[in-house]
Amino acid sequence: MATYSASETAPHRRARPDHGPEESGALIRVVAVLLGLAVGVLAIVGVVLLKTADDAKDEAANAAARVDSAAPAGHGQAHAAAATTSSPFTSYARVVPDNAEALAAAHKPYEAALPAAPAGPVANVKMTIKDMDVEIAPGVKYRTWAFDEATGTAPGPVIHVREGQTVEMTLVNGGSINHSIDFHAARIAPNVAFRDVAPGESFTFKFKAGDPGVYMYHCGTKPVLTHIANGMYGAIVVEPREKPLPKADREYVLVSSEWYLNSSGVDKPASFDQGKARAMLPDWVTWNGYADQYVQHPLAAKPGETVRFWVVAAGPSLRTDFHVVGTIFDRAWVNQDLTQYQRGVQTVSVPAGGGGVFDVKIDKPGLYPFVSHSFASVDLGQVGLLKVGNVKGSMSH
Repeated sequence: MATYSASETAPHRRARPDHGPEESGALIRVVAVLLGLAVGVLAIVGVVLLKTADDAKDEAANAAARVDSAAPAGHGQAHAAAATTSSPFTSYARVVPDNAEALAAAHKPYEAALPAAPAGPVANVKMTIKDMDVEIAPGVKYRTWAFDEATGTAPGPVIHVREGQTVEMTLVNGGSINHSIDFHAARIAPNVAFRDVAPGESFTFKFKAGDPGVYMYHCGTKPVLTHIANGMYGAIVVEPREKPLPKADREYVLVSSEWYLNSSGVDKPASFDQGKARAMLPDWVTWNGYADQYVQHPLAAKPGETVRFWVVAAGPSLRTDFHVVGTIFDRAWVNQDLTQYQRGVQTVSVPAGGGGVFDVKIDKPGLYPFVSHSFASVDLGQVGLLKVGNVKGSMSH
């Protein structure tokens, strides 16, 4: 076998020559030039970044100014606050005329007291749909598809029946497009009973109210999001007959809902903004269709009375975290299961499309706010007052 010595196998290496003074000086000059170019590039980048930041700051200010210019006099700050958020939508939350307080005082509130249930085995209900403008906050108009032209409100009228009664529902479409009505209280084939009714036509169907509770009704025509958001919703109370609830001195129905506006509604009625609705970014959130109406016009009770709230979250998308400030629920029928209740509950979530029943007994006179404890909704109008006794003043909620 052949063997090889290290000297024979190692590659040939040249000796590295030493650089003279001239070559070293040239290298230093090249490095200096490169460093100078790098410093120049960094300076240019810094200027560009500073200019970009300034431009962004100016654009934010301009956006706020543009929204300000669209606001009614005296309400630029509300617009500016909305414009500086990251939302791509213009918010009209809390944008109202300068005489909003006077308008709120003059407003006739939606009747929250539970109406009497009709006598007899059949409850006849008739609603006539109509396109109409309604006020949803002081001086703020919205173009709705209302369920009942007689009341001229959204939500539609409260329906109160007794367990076991037959509901005979007649829907008259006086609007401009197809509509329907969907009762969550009904056990019935939707394709038969909840079918579309064309403009100028009417339709009657029946169902037995066999399940006690408080339920939502709404238009079920596609797109359902649009029809509910345009005011087509309401509440039906099915009072238990076999196992009656404990006696209540006063009973109120509260329907929560959201409004999504494509304009402020101050100068002319606003319409539905689908982008906001899909993003669940309402301009107003209300009890019974009108912001803060039970602050100026509180619901009443006497000290020691039991007050029952029948609560429906109509949405179309947000739940309601029901809470009465200053007290605790003596009884809470969670998710409207009227076969059992919870005691000593502070807050109960009512899901969109769901209902719940709540009793409070308040001995001390005072003003007790009822809210959704999602305080973004409170800020957008979902607050009212229960006035217990003969008291004066106001609340900060």
